[in-house]
Amino acid sequence: MVFRPLSVLPGLFLALAVSAQGAPSEGVDYIEVKPPQSVDSPNKIEVIEFFWYRCPHCYALEPELESWVKRLPRDVQFKRVPGILNEDWAVDARIYYALEAMGEVDRLHRLLFDAIHQQGGVRLRGDAFGKWVADWLAKQKVDMAKYDAALHSFTVESKLRRAAQMARSYGLDGVPSLTVQGRYLVVASTSQKAMLDTTDFLIGESRKKLAKARP
Repeated sequence: MVFRPLSVLPGLFLALAVSAQGAPSEGVDYIEVKPPQSVDSPNKIEVIEFFWYRCPHCYALEPELESWVKRLPRDVQFKRVPGILNEDWAVDARIYYALEAMGEVDRLHRLLFDAIHQQGGVRLRGDAFGKWVADWLAKQKVDMAKYDAALHSFTVESKLRRAAQMARSYGLDGVPSLTVQGRYLVVASTSQKAMLDTTDFLIGESRKKLAKARP
């Protein structure tokens, strides 16, 4: 399992203590992405969450993230992208994109997260995890014929390739990770609130840059 452990980053408590005294600082709370990545809606501020269903830190972030997303202003566009750092992570990504293709993400994303971490799915790997999820989805009244078709559809395959490419372009080395406007990558911390506070700060910085760029 390769995810960035939020609780053991060297010097983290000192860094948080320093950054708490003022605005988030580059190299401590976030890093600048070079070169900047393209965004889907240039006139909006794009925030991406890279996640992995079996990551305990992603699961811990989810409740605060959900509440935070509901409070975002209209000029901010939020989206989730499954982090793909190896073949096992791609299993989770394929499941997410299949549910998205079926229009089931809004209904099942949080429920699936809960089930994985509360009912033992987090301990499974590869095909065993995929079967466990399929059994759970069947209990949620998902049309399994459509789900099986979506898993290996051209749309899902294309999104998997795109997600893997994005992970490489952003230099992703773990999850959860938040990016802002293709320019900033928020550094994971022991506090979910600290990550979201830094993201709020970077949204503000991105808003200033957009305003300056407009004629």
